[in-house]
Amino acid sequence: RISWVRYPGLPGDDQYPLAQKYMPGGTSGVVSFGVKGGRDAACRFMNALKLAAIATHVADLRTCVLHPASTTHRQLNEQQLKECGVEPNMIRMSVGIEDVEDIIADLKQAFEKLS
Repeated sequence: RISWVRYPGLPGDDQYPLAQKYMPGGTSGVVSFGVKGGRDAACRFMNALKLAAIATHVADLRTCVLHPASTTHRQLNEQQLKECGVEPNMIRMSVGIEDVEDIIADLKQAFEKLS
């Protein structure tokens, strides 16, 4: 249900070498991923979340999610989004301090609603 993941702490990420150089103790709790099914699926996923807050920032104690293509970058057309590195199916997630099992359960139930 996920087509790609961007996280500088992953060895396959293009920013991994820089993360190892500048953040040897570990990176942040912000991860971006693409929901299979495009923009519509990403929006349905966001609407199905119960625990995660839909927010335009990532500096919160709560788990927050954002769909940049329909929020912070909504004024851009598809080509401009691509040029900015914002894919229509992109979800940006900032992991909060909730219990990890609760966060995982929220993601699972939201993904299950896409089937």
